[in-house]
Amino acid sequence: MTTPAVTEVPAHLREAVDAAKERVAALHAELPRWELVVWTAGNVSERVVNPDGDDLLVIKPSGVSYDDITADAMVVCDLDGALVEGERAPSSDTAAHAYVYKHMPEVGGVVHTHSTYATAWAARGEEIPCVLTMMADEFGGPIPVGPFAIIGDDSIGRGIVETLRGSRSKAVLMKNHGPFTIGKDARSAVKAAVLCEEVARAVHVSRQLGEPLPIEQQHVDALYDRYQNVYGQR
Repeated sequence: MTTPAVTEVPAHLREAVDAAKERVAALHAELPRWELVVWTAGNVSERVVNPDGDDLLVIKPSGVSYDDITADAMVVCDLDGALVEGERAPSSDTAAHAYVYKHMPEVGGVVHTHSTYATAWAARGEEIPCVLTMMADEFGGPIPVGPFAIIGDDSIGRGIVETLRGSRSKAVLMKNHGPFTIGKDARSAVKAAVLCEEVARAVHVSRQLGEPLPIEQQHVDALYDRYQNVYGQR
């Protein structure tokens, strides 16, 4: 039995919503490609800005195989997590994504994975220390741990916002759960998820060999500023 849409996408957002569905569907393919998810776990969402009212979000439906994800399969919700458009129930993490968008207006994309090494750090309730220049570049410091929260309502979203508000990190390790990442759009949030898993793995391996060396804060600040404001094509 499908869940009926409770409202409709406004006509002036039709093109933006359809474009977001295409992007979000394509970006979901990056999660298994980078070995960040198994089975149907994990999700990507993107905000659709509504200049005339409340914003919307596009996210994958719950329990759908990555092989079956298409733009048409994506669902649209409001920032209270209510279904606006789609034939399937939204991801079980929709309330968390919606809470982040509602309380962090600068965020345009949210990603959740259960990637192995980042989730192992979350299981220990331990932040990933900033001991790599890649971490300083992307996250501006350590990757923090968020509180334990049960899935199903906005508790996870509250923990994400409480942890990341005022932080330069684009990733948070929700205790006993796994990583959530944010970005200016869905693509940048996926990038953060990929790099979060990479540094989680590298720092874990480093600790098997000895104690990793921290980077001085002045160098972290300089690396972050260069990467965010100078690196790449402008």
